[in-house]
Amino acid sequence: MRPLTEEETKTMFEKLSKYIGENIKLLVDRPDGTYCFRLHNDRVYYMSEKILKLATNISRDKLISVGTCFGKFTKTKKFRLHITALDFLAPYAKFKVWVKPGAEQSFLYGNHVLKSGLGRITENTMQYQGVVVYSMADVPLGFGVAAKTTQECRRVDPMSIVVFHQADVGEFIRSEDTLT
Repeated sequence: MRPLTEEETKTMFEKLSKYIGENIKLLVDRPDGTYCFRLHNDRVYYMSEKILKLATNISRDKLISVGTCFGKFTKTKKFRLHITALDFLAPYAKFKVWVKPGAEQSFLYGNHVLKSGLGRITENTMQYQGVVVYSMADVPLGFGVAAKTTQECRRVDPMSIVVFHQADVGEFIRSEDTLT
């Protein structure tokens, strides 16, 4: 387990800023202690410095995971967020989308959000902006990328895609073997 390089940190923070903007600093400097990001087997883990000090007692080859997995770096050095980061992204999300109860199941099966399933959307959401998807009861379901701006969503036909699916809580069941 090692700290992220300058390039890795920049890549990861650019991805996180699509969803939570300047609130990234709230993830690191929390009132309950200082938290950090560490890289282990191409996966980025988020943990408190207390846990980090305890984890140094375990050898790298024996360590499977520590903290919360935020995502992983692909072979091309792009950063892909995992669904396990949702609990940390949702409270700080700048742009949100709420889906109707009938469209929740479709989203949780890995499908995009259609206009017919859109309940509400945050004002001034730009196209290709990272959004956190909520149920109408304000339960975070996953995250994606806005396919249309807020204004375009109002006048588009009901069967067009408004949010591209990236990750959802249904992945815990569909991909439980690969989420470590």
